[in-house]
Amino acid sequence: TAFSGASGVTILALGGLLYPLLTQAGYSQRFSLGLLTSSGSIGLLFPPSLAILLYAIVAQVNVDQLFMAGIVPGLLLLLFFAAYGLWQGGRSRMARVPFSAKALVSALRVAAWDVLLPVGISVGIFAGWVTVGESATCTAAYVLVLESVIHRNLNLRQQFVPLARDSAVLTGSILIILAMAMGLTNLLIDAQLPMKMLALLAETVDSQLSFLLLLNVFLLLVGAMMDIFSATVLVVPLILPLALRYGVDPLHLGMIFLANLEIGYITPPVGINLFLAAQRFKKSVLQVFRSALPFLSLMLLWLMLVTYVPLISLWWR
Repeated sequence: TAFSGASGVTILALGGLLYPLLTQAGYSQRFSLGLLTSSGSIGLLFPPSLAILLYAIVAQVNVDQLFMAGIVPGLLLLLFFAAYGLWQGGRSRMARVPFSAKALVSALRVAAWDVLLPVGISVGIFAGWVTVGESATCTAAYVLVLESVIHRNLNLRQQFVPLARDSAVLTGSILIILAMAMGLTNLLIDAQLPMKMLALLAETVDSQLSFLLLLNVFLLLVGAMMDIFSATVLVVPLILPLALRYGVDPLHLGMIFLANLEIGYITPPVGINLFLAAQRFKKSVLQVFRSALPFLSLMLLWLMLVTYVPLISLWWR
Protein backbone atom coordinates (compact mmCIF):
# COMPACT_ATOMS: atom_id res chain seq x y z
CA THR A 1 0.00 0.00 0.00
CA ALA A 2 2.85 2.39 0.76
CA PHE A 3 4.23 1.95 -2.78
CA SER A 4 0.91 1.96 -4.65
CA GLY A 5 -0.74 4.69 -2.57
CA ALA A 6 -4.06 2.86 -2.83
CA SER A 7 -5.26 0.29 -0.32
CA GLY A 8 -7.74 -1.11 -2.82
CA VAL A 9 -4.84 -2.24 -4.99
CA THR A 10 -3.49 -4.22 -2.05
CA ILE A 11 -6.83 -5.96 -1.52
CA LEU A 12 -7.17 -6.86 -5.19
CA ALA A 13 -3.55 -7.94 -5.71
CA LEU A 14 -2.88 -9.83 -2.46
CA GLY A 15 -6.36 -10.63 -1.18
CA GLY A 16 -6.91 -13.41 -3.69
CA LEU A 17 -3.69 -15.06 -2.52
CA LEU A 18 -3.97 -14.49 1.22
CA TYR A 19 -7.68 -15.21 1.77
CA PRO A 20 -7.50 -18.95 0.93
CA LEU A 21 -4.20 -19.24 2.83
CA LEU A 22 -5.76 -17.77 5.98
CA THR A 23 -8.87 -19.95 5.82
CA GLN A 24 -6.81 -23.08 5.08
CA ALA A 25 -4.61 -22.28 8.08
CA GLY A 26 -7.70 -22.41 10.31
CA TYR A 27 -8.70 -18.77 10.66
CA SER A 28 -12.41 -18.09 10.39
CA GLN A 29 -13.87 -16.67 7.20
CA ARG A 30 -15.11 -13.60 9.08
CA PHE A 31 -11.71 -12.83 10.60
CA SER A 32 -9.92 -13.33 7.28
CA LEU A 33 -12.32 -11.04 5.42
CA GLY A 34 -12.06 -8.34 8.08
CA LEU A 35 -8.28 -8.51 8.26
CA LEU A 36 -7.71 -8.23 4.52
CA THR A 37 -10.33 -5.51 4.07
CA SER A 38 -9.03 -3.37 6.94
CA SER A 39 -5.27 -3.80 6.90
CA GLY A 40 -4.82 -2.69 3.30
CA SER A 41 -4.86 0.97 4.36
CA ILE A 42 -2.14 0.75 7.05
CA GLY A 43 0.60 1.45 4.51
CA LEU A 44 -0.82 4.91 3.79
CA LEU A 45 1.17 6.26 6.75
CA PHE A 46 4.53 4.89 5.59
CA PRO A 47 6.91 6.33 2.94
CA PRO A 48 6.53 6.86 0.03
CA SER A 49 2.76 7.18 0.57
CA LEU A 50 1.01 9.30 -2.06
CA ALA A 51 -1.57 10.38 0.53
CA ILE A 52 1.15 11.88 2.72
CA LEU A 53 2.82 13.53 -0.28
CA LEU A 54 -0.46 15.14 -1.34
CA TYR A 55 -1.23 16.37 2.19
CA ALA A 56 2.27 17.87 2.45
CA ILE A 57 1.77 19.76 -0.82
CA VAL A 58 -1.71 21.04 0.05
CA ALA A 59 -0.85 21.98 3.66
CA GLN A 60 2.61 23.29 2.65
CA VAL A 61 4.49 21.32 5.31
CA ASN A 62 7.82 19.52 5.09
CA VAL A 63 7.20 16.09 3.56
CA ASP A 64 10.20 14.51 5.34
CA GLN A 65 8.84 15.64 8.70
CA LEU A 66 5.40 14.33 7.76
CA PHE A 67 6.89 10.94 6.91
CA MET A 68 8.60 10.94 10.32
CA ALA A 69 5.29 11.82 11.98
CA GLY A 70 3.57 8.83 10.36
CA ILE A 71 6.01 6.15 11.50
CA VAL A 72 4.84 5.66 15.11
CA PRO A 73 1.07 5.96 14.38
CA GLY A 74 1.48 3.43 11.54
CA LEU A 75 3.44 1.02 13.73
CA LEU A 76 0.91 1.44 16.54
CA LEU A 77 -1.98 0.46 14.26
CA LEU A 78 0.07 -2.45 12.95
CA LEU A 79 0.66 -3.54 16.56
CA PHE A 80 -3.08 -3.36 17.33
CA PHE A 81 -3.94 -5.56 14.36
CA ALA A 82 -1.09 -7.99 15.08
CA ALA A 83 -2.17 -8.35 18.73
CA TYR A 84 -5.75 -9.03 17.66
CA GLY A 85 -4.49 -11.59 15.13
CA LEU A 86 -2.44 -13.35 17.83
CA TRP A 87 -5.49 -13.43 20.09
CA GLN A 88 -7.61 -14.93 17.32
CA GLY A 89 -4.91 -17.51 16.61
CA GLY A 90 -4.82 -18.47 20.28
CA ARG A 91 -8.60 -18.84 20.41
CA SER A 92 -8.66 -21.16 17.40
CA ARG A 93 -5.88 -23.34 18.87
CA MET A 94 -4.29 -23.91 15.50
CA ALA A 95 -1.24 -26.13 15.15
CA ARG A 96 2.01 -24.17 15.42
CA VAL A 97 4.72 -24.65 12.81
CA PRO A 98 8.25 -24.02 14.14
CA PHE A 99 10.49 -21.73 12.12
CA SER A 100 13.02 -23.50 9.90
CA ALA A 101 15.82 -21.62 8.13
CA LYS A 102 16.27 -24.60 5.80
CA ALA A 103 12.61 -24.48 4.78
CA LEU A 104 12.87 -20.72 4.23
CA VAL A 105 15.89 -21.06 1.94
CA SER A 106 14.19 -23.87 0.03
CA ALA A 107 11.02 -21.79 -0.43
CA LEU A 108 13.01 -18.77 -1.61
CA ARG A 109 14.84 -20.94 -4.11
CA VAL A 110 11.56 -22.23 -5.54
CA ALA A 111 10.03 -18.74 -5.58
CA ALA A 112 13.11 -16.91 -6.88
CA TRP A 113 11.41 -15.75 -10.08
CA ASP A 114 8.35 -14.55 -8.15
CA VAL A 115 10.45 -12.67 -5.58
CA LEU A 116 12.15 -10.76 -8.40
CA LEU A 117 8.80 -9.27 -9.49
CA PRO A 118 8.29 -6.67 -6.70
CA VAL A 119 12.02 -5.91 -6.72
CA GLY A 120 11.93 -5.25 -10.46
CA ILE A 121 8.81 -3.07 -10.16
CA SER A 122 10.32 -0.95 -7.35
CA VAL A 123 13.65 -0.51 -9.11
CA GLY A 124 11.99 0.32 -12.43
CA ILE A 125 9.69 2.98 -10.93
CA PHE A 126 12.18 4.66 -8.61
CA ALA A 127 15.00 4.57 -11.15
CA GLY A 128 12.72 6.35 -13.60
CA TRP A 129 12.85 3.61 -16.24
CA VAL A 130 9.07 3.09 -16.30
CA THR A 131 6.00 4.95 -15.16
CA VAL A 132 3.42 3.37 -12.83
CA GLY A 133 1.16 2.56 -15.79
CA GLU A 134 4.02 1.06 -17.79
CA SER A 135 5.10 -1.01 -14.79
CA ALA A 136 1.60 -2.54 -14.66
CA THR A 137 1.93 -3.62 -18.31
CA CYS A 138 5.41 -5.03 -17.69
CA THR A 139 4.11 -6.91 -14.65
CA ALA A 140 1.30 -8.52 -16.64
CA ALA A 141 3.72 -9.57 -19.39
CA TYR A 142 6.24 -10.91 -16.85
CA VAL A 143 3.59 -12.96 -15.04
CA LEU A 144 2.27 -14.42 -18.30
CA VAL A 145 5.78 -15.52 -19.34
CA LEU A 146 6.54 -16.80 -15.84
CA GLU A 147 3.38 -18.90 -15.56
CA SER A 148 3.31 -20.18 -19.13
CA VAL A 149 7.01 -20.71 -19.92
CA ILE A 150 8.89 -21.18 -16.64
CA HIS A 151 6.36 -22.67 -14.19
CA ARG A 152 4.15 -24.09 -16.96
CA ASN A 153 1.02 -23.65 -14.84
CA LEU A 154 -0.82 -21.74 -17.54
CA ASN A 155 -1.88 -22.89 -20.98
CA LEU A 156 -2.27 -19.69 -22.99
CA ARG A 157 -4.27 -21.34 -25.77
CA GLN A 158 -6.92 -22.65 -23.40
CA GLN A 159 -6.83 -20.23 -20.48
CA PHE A 160 -5.82 -16.81 -21.81
CA VAL A 161 -9.30 -15.79 -23.02
CA PRO A 162 -11.08 -16.82 -19.76
CA LEU A 163 -8.39 -14.99 -17.75
CA ALA A 164 -8.75 -11.86 -19.88
CA ARG A 165 -12.53 -12.00 -19.50
CA ASP A 166 -12.37 -12.34 -15.70
CA SER A 167 -9.84 -9.50 -15.51
CA ALA A 168 -12.07 -7.27 -17.66
CA VAL A 169 -15.11 -7.98 -15.46
CA LEU A 170 -13.16 -7.24 -12.27
CA THR A 171 -11.60 -4.06 -13.67
CA GLY A 172 -14.91 -2.88 -15.15
CA SER A 173 -16.76 -3.37 -11.88
CA ILE A 174 -14.07 -1.39 -10.02
CA LEU A 175 -14.33 1.46 -12.54
CA ILE A 176 -18.11 1.55 -12.04
CA ILE A 177 -17.65 1.70 -8.24
CA LEU A 178 -15.06 4.48 -8.56
CA ALA A 179 -17.27 6.40 -10.99
CA MET A 180 -20.20 6.32 -8.56
CA ALA A 181 -17.92 7.38 -5.68
CA MET A 182 -16.55 10.30 -7.72
CA GLY A 183 -20.10 11.26 -8.72
CA LEU A 184 -21.11 11.44 -5.05
CA THR A 185 -17.97 13.44 -4.28
CA ASN A 186 -18.79 15.98 -6.99
CA LEU A 187 -22.36 16.21 -5.72
CA LEU A 188 -21.13 16.98 -2.20
CA ILE A 189 -18.74 19.61 -3.53
CA ASP A 190 -21.42 21.26 -5.67
CA ALA A 191 -23.73 21.36 -2.65
CA GLN A 192 -20.86 22.87 -0.58
CA LEU A 193 -21.67 20.36 2.17
CA PRO A 194 -18.10 20.13 3.59
CA MET A 195 -17.88 23.95 3.77
CA LYS A 196 -21.24 24.23 5.53
CA MET A 197 -20.30 21.50 8.03
CA LEU A 198 -16.99 23.23 8.72
CA ALA A 199 -18.70 26.59 9.24
CA LEU A 200 -21.00 24.96 11.79
CA LEU A 201 -17.95 23.41 13.46
CA ALA A 202 -16.24 26.81 13.71
CA GLU A 203 -19.33 28.34 15.36
CA THR A 204 -19.63 25.71 18.10
CA VAL A 205 -15.97 25.31 19.14
CA ASP A 206 -14.62 27.00 22.28
CA SER A 207 -11.51 24.93 23.14
CA GLN A 208 -8.86 22.73 21.54
CA LEU A 209 -10.40 19.59 23.07
CA SER A 210 -13.82 20.42 21.63
CA PHE A 211 -12.24 21.27 18.29
CA LEU A 212 -10.44 17.92 18.08
CA LEU A 213 -13.56 15.98 19.09
CA LEU A 214 -15.77 17.71 16.52
CA LEU A 215 -13.01 17.56 13.93
CA ASN A 216 -12.92 13.78 14.23
CA VAL A 217 -16.69 13.56 13.80
CA PHE A 218 -16.49 15.84 10.76
CA LEU A 219 -13.60 13.95 9.17
CA LEU A 220 -15.21 10.56 9.80
CA LEU A 221 -18.27 11.81 7.90
CA VAL A 222 -16.07 13.18 5.12
CA GLY A 223 -14.14 9.90 4.93
CA ALA A 224 -17.38 7.93 4.70
CA MET A 225 -18.50 9.96 1.69
CA MET A 226 -15.36 11.01 -0.20
CA ASP A 227 -12.13 9.40 -1.35
CA ILE A 228 -8.95 10.40 0.44
CA PHE A 229 -7.38 12.36 -2.42
CA SER A 230 -10.46 14.49 -3.18
CA ALA A 231 -10.94 15.13 0.54
CA THR A 232 -7.32 16.21 0.94
CA VAL A 233 -7.52 18.78 -1.83
CA LEU A 234 -10.93 20.10 -0.72
CA VAL A 235 -10.94 19.89 3.08
CA VAL A 236 -7.34 20.44 4.24
CA PRO A 237 -7.18 24.13 3.16
CA LEU A 238 -10.42 24.69 5.11
CA ILE A 239 -9.47 23.00 8.39
CA LEU A 240 -5.83 24.12 8.53
CA PRO A 241 -6.51 27.76 9.60
CA LEU A 242 -8.95 26.54 12.26
CA ALA A 243 -6.42 24.02 13.57
CA LEU A 244 -3.73 26.70 13.82
CA ARG A 245 -6.18 28.97 15.69
CA TYR A 246 -6.64 26.26 18.33
CA GLY A 247 -2.94 25.44 18.59
CA VAL A 248 -2.90 22.14 16.69
CA ASP A 249 0.42 21.47 14.96
CA PRO A 250 0.01 21.01 11.15
CA LEU A 251 1.99 17.74 11.31
CA HIS A 252 -0.24 16.44 14.10
CA LEU A 253 -3.26 17.59 12.11
CA GLY A 254 -1.95 15.61 9.13
CA MET A 255 -1.89 12.40 11.13
CA ILE A 256 -5.39 13.06 12.50
CA PHE A 257 -6.66 13.76 8.99
CA LEU A 258 -5.07 10.68 7.42
CA ALA A 259 -6.16 8.43 10.30
CA ASN A 260 -9.79 9.52 9.86
CA LEU A 261 -9.66 9.04 6.10
CA GLU A 262 -8.09 5.58 6.57
CA ILE A 263 -11.11 4.63 8.67
CA GLY A 264 -13.32 6.01 5.90
CA TYR A 265 -12.05 3.25 3.59
CA ILE A 266 -14.13 0.71 5.56
CA THR A 267 -17.06 2.94 6.50
CA PRO A 268 -20.33 3.00 4.52
CA PRO A 269 -21.79 4.41 2.36
CA VAL A 270 -18.78 4.99 0.09
CA GLY A 271 -16.12 2.93 1.96
CA ILE A 272 -14.35 1.89 -1.20
CA ASN A 273 -12.49 -1.04 0.40
CA LEU A 274 -15.80 -2.64 1.34
CA PHE A 275 -16.93 -2.67 -2.28
CA LEU A 276 -13.58 -3.83 -3.61
CA ALA A 277 -13.35 -6.63 -1.05
CA ALA A 278 -16.93 -7.68 -1.76
CA GLN A 279 -16.12 -7.87 -5.47
CA ARG A 280 -12.79 -9.65 -4.94
CA PHE A 281 -14.03 -12.25 -2.46
CA LYS A 282 -17.53 -12.69 -3.98
CA LYS A 283 -19.30 -11.65 -0.77
CA SER A 284 -22.01 -9.10 -0.02
CA VAL A 285 -20.96 -5.62 1.12
CA LEU A 286 -22.92 -6.11 4.35
CA GLN A 287 -21.06 -9.35 5.09
CA VAL A 288 -17.70 -7.66 4.48
CA PHE A 289 -18.65 -4.72 6.71
CA ARG A 290 -19.70 -7.03 9.55
CA SER A 291 -16.37 -8.84 9.23
CA ALA A 292 -14.50 -5.54 9.42
CA LEU A 293 -16.31 -4.28 12.56
CA PRO A 294 -13.74 -5.59 15.09
CA PHE A 295 -10.96 -3.93 13.11
CA LEU A 296 -13.02 -0.74 12.81
CA SER A 297 -13.29 -0.70 16.61
CA LEU A 298 -9.52 -1.05 16.93
CA MET A 299 -9.01 1.77 14.43
CA LEU A 300 -11.36 4.08 16.36
CA LEU A 301 -9.40 3.39 19.56
CA TRP A 302 -6.19 4.07 17.63
CA LEU A 303 -7.68 7.33 16.30
CA MET A 304 -8.37 8.53 19.83
CA LEU A 305 -4.76 7.89 20.82
CA VAL A 306 -3.38 9.64 17.73
CA THR A 307 -5.70 12.61 18.27
CA TYR A 308 -5.27 13.22 21.99
CA VAL A 309 -1.63 12.15 22.44
CA PRO A 310 0.33 14.48 20.11
CA LEU A 311 3.59 12.83 21.19
CA ILE A 312 2.68 9.81 19.06
CA SER A 313 2.96 11.95 15.93
CA LEU A 314 5.60 14.43 17.16
CA TRP A 315 7.86 11.91 18.91
CA TRP A 316 10.97 12.96 17.00
CA ARG A 317 10.91 16.61 18.07
